[in-house]
Amino acid sequence: QVQLLESGGGLVQPGGFLRLSCAASGSMFSINSMGWYRKAPGKQRDLVAIIIGGGRTSYADSVKGRFTISRDNAKNTVHLQMNGRKFEDTAVYYCNAAVVITTSLYEYWGQGTQVTVSS
Repeated sequence: QVQLLESGGGLVQPGGFLRLSCAASGSMFSINSMGWYRKAPGKQRDLVAIIIGGGRTSYADSVKGRFTISRDNAKNTVHLQMNGRKFEDTAVYYCNAAVVITTSLYEYWGQGTQVTVSS
């Protein structure tokens, strides 16, 4: 079993910055990928950014150039630096991890952290 603990959500003004973190804990696992998704009211949950294996990253078009995902392998932690916040970035952000336990791949989700962009 793997647990994901998210931190860093809150209220931010338009154009401001915010940093989300997600730490994976448990035993006997290796991380295949970690990423962030978000769900705005009335919308589906969509991928924001993901970091895979040796460090390859992918971003949603709406956040390219504004958000940066990074990973601390020693701490099994992923960070999402969000700059230039827009009103449409308001959503619940969920951490996601795909991990290998023995020879099987499992997917885990965090409980979500609210990010609100408001003036």
